[in-house]
Amino acid sequence: MAYQTIAVERRDRAGLVTLNRPAKHNAMSTQMKMELMEALRVLDADADVRAIVLTGAGDLSFAAGADIPEFQGRTGMDQWRMYERGTPYDAVDRLEKPVIAMINGYCFGGGLELAMACDLRIASERAMLGQTEVDIGLIPGGGASQRLPRLVGMGNAMKLALTGERIDAREALRIGLVDEVVPHADLERRTFEIVDRIASKSAVAIRLAKSAVRAAARLPMDQGLRYEQALFALAISSEDKEEGVRAFLEKRPPTWKDR
Repeated sequence: MAYQTIAVERRDRAGLVTLNRPAKHNAMSTQMKMELMEALRVLDADADVRAIVLTGAGDLSFAAGADIPEFQGRTGMDQWRMYERGTPYDAVDRLEKPVIAMINGYCFGGGLELAMACDLRIASERAMLGQTEVDIGLIPGGGASQRLPRLVGMGNAMKLALTGERIDAREALRIGLVDEVVPHADLERRTFEIVDRIASKSAVAIRLAKSAVRAAARLPMDQGLRYEQALFALAISSEDKEEGVRAFLEKRPPTWKDR
């Protein structure tokens, strides 16, 4: 479909989704959120897409937050109805395929919540990040109250959520908010190196590994370990396991069937 606020393209075995409102620092309007959810649904269903990359248009912003003028006059009931239609944060969280945030600049408020919903966050050295909702009398509403402490610990999460402080990419890396920081000119190359590495593996193994690791944020240890065992049993029953073992023993690259 034709999108007005995002751009979607295929890069070999990846789907690249670009938040495309650079004049507004890629602020996430209601329309953008709906288009993003639809694009993610389509890419997740495409067997040729092995990973999804999210980024922002231009060199300044990943997403500088929500489209703040939309908040004016909105009631609590209005907001609740919007939640019932779904959110892009939950949509990202539910995807079976790995999702990488390629953070090219400002990443504030809802933009940071979108990045935190992803599986990996690769940041340009120019990036600035912050949970800034308190600056306009709000709290995080896209999952930061739950995802942020799991990534950076309770103290760092409280500091970011209560102060609205903006931090640079190096500080974000130090506290665990991003996974890698690279020179701005190398951001796309490095991100797609990771995509290519993921795409070279069995899609079955990648899907199950992601599900197992994600469970660590949701389940107690004993339940998480049991879930891992169940997924391992599925993996060991796959055709790709047989191919992977044969290829290892024969000292050759595997040819995955993704089954």
